[in-house]
This record gives sequence, structure tokens and C-alpha cells, in this order.
Amino acid sequence: MGQPEALAAWRLYRCNWLVLGVMAAALIAGMALTGFSFAPASMAAPFAIAGPYVAYSFYNYRHPRKRDPLVFFILGSTGQILLIPIIMTPMTYVAASANLPMQDVALHAIDRALGLHWMAYYNFVSAYHALLAVSVWSYSMIGWPVFGVPLALGWTGRYSRLQIFTLAFAIALVVTTAISAVVPAMGTYDLLKFLPDPEQFTPGAYIDQLRDLPLVRDGSLRHLHLSGLTGIVTFPSFHAAAAVLYIWAFWPVRWIGPLAAVVNIAMLLATPVVGGHYFIDLIAGGAIAAASIMAAQSIAQRINQPRQPVATPAAPALPDRGIA
Repeated sequence: MGQPEALAAWRLYRCNWLVLGVMAAALIAGMALTGFSFAPASMAAPFAIAGPYVAYSFYNYRHPRKRDPLVFFILGSTGQILLIPIIMTPMTYVAASANLPMQDVALHAIDRALGLHWMAYYNFVSAYHALLAVSVWSYSMIGWPVFGVPLALGWTGRYSRLQIFTLAFAIALVVTTAISAVVPAMGTYDLLKFLPDPEQFTPGAYIDQLRDLPLVRDGSLRHLHLSGLTGIVTFPSFHAAAAVLYIWAFWPVRWIGPLAAVVNIAMLLATPVVGGHYFIDLIAGGAIAAASIMAAQSIAQRINQPRQPVATPAAPALPDRGIA
């Protein structure tokens, strides 16, 4: 790790492992306090996906002949980014178990006060088959940049930006999960007592939330199958936060940046209809992403700022007595 860019990224990479460790400890403590448990067999698949990335990245780092920052940061960062939702998705269930009063009416009222009408937006999108199809496709794209960001930033040598993105991704997911515990909501489809015609499309992730959230809130769902979980967060929207994070991550990469911006703006616009989100969910999610990026940049700057040498007090001068 002789390059200045790689050394700076390495310091933040180690910090990100500390953050992941704290997140894992918080999940274990939260589950113990709320009575949640995992089906042991369900834990194998997610960790089997993330594990090889982490393992080979450390092998690459430790092997003197194979050590390559390109390989190390692409694989190691992919492993970290995969582990973040593995830890935080069940944490959304722990957060929802707080069972605080639902805020759908208040969130819908904020939309109306802003002049934003969800049903009118839904009718507009659903009136055009191609637009609806693009919306469904765009909404499902949230997972692919987990692999694309490390490749794009690692291949172009932007190792520090990759680590800042990883940290911001973790911060944003932690904050959205924490806020969702205080401002729980079921989403627009439940509030308006409406579901799309199945022949048009089925909001699968939303229906999963509609199934799980009431069971978590009343205490009847406490045994979790990790591989089958979906994040049960309405406000703020993590889809909106992820869209902003992905646009920021890809933007400096020539050709990929503008294309990623188009895809992620499409995901952002699809979120109210396909995800059953209020418009204020998107505004809050985007604001959290921006704040998370700034927080991660500030942490990176602190970690990598040059350390000032400690000044040693000068010895007092002895009086010159002369020689008799």
C-alpha cells in the first residue's frame, strides 16, 4: 500500500470494519432485548455471498507477491457493502418492534401541504404501459450498484471515494432505520386502501412489508429467516437515499456517471408508485444521503489529516560561568 491514495483509503477501510462491528453488536443487542432470533440455516446464503469477497481481499493483502490495491479494494469493499444490508435489514424489524403510533396520516398530510398528490401521480404513471414497465425495472435496480460502485471506482483508482461511499452507505441505512422506529408507517397503498391491478404490476416488496410489519408490531413475528427478509422502512425512503448515494459515487467516472444518474433518477421517480412511498419519504431519504456523504467525507478527512509532531520542550540554557 505504497500509493498515497491507497494508504488513505486503507485507513478508512479499517474504520469501516469498526463501523460494521458496531452495527453487528447493536443488532445482537437489539435482538436480545426484543426477543428476535434467526433461523440458523437462513444465515448461510447471505454470508456465503459476502464471505468470499472479504476472505480473498485479505488473502490478497497479506500475500506479498499478490498484493494489489485494485483487487483488494474492489473485493474488500464489495464484501463490506454486501454486509451492511445483511446486518441492517433485520435491524429494521427490531426498530419496527418499538410499535410506536403509525404516522401515515401525518405523512400524507405533508404531501398534500406541499401540493403533491400521490393518486394523481400513480394514475399518470399507470396510464402508460412503457412508463410503468420502466418504473418497475428501475425500482428493482437498487441492488446492482453494490457490485458496480466498487468496480467503477476501484478500476479508476478512486479508492478513497469508494471507502467514503461505503461509510456513507452504512450511515444512511443506520439513520433511516432509526428514524423509521420513531416515525413508522405502512405506506400509501395501505392508507388509501388500494392495490394495483395484478395484470399491470404487483408491488412485491411493498406486499412483503404489508405482511411482515403488522406481525412485528404485535409481537407475533420474532423468528426471522434472514434470506427472506425485506427492509420494512417507509419513512425515510432508503431507495431515495440509495439513488442519491449511487449518483454521487458514479458521477466522476466518465461515461458511467451520466448513465448512472439517469438510471437512479428513474429509480427515485419510481419509488412512490412501485414502493408505495409518500413524496416526503423521498425528500427525507435524499436529505439523509446528502448528510451521510458529508459526514463520511468529514470522517475521512479527520482520519487522514497529517499528525502534527509533538513538540519537545527545549532544555533550559545553563548560565555561562566561564573558566577561572
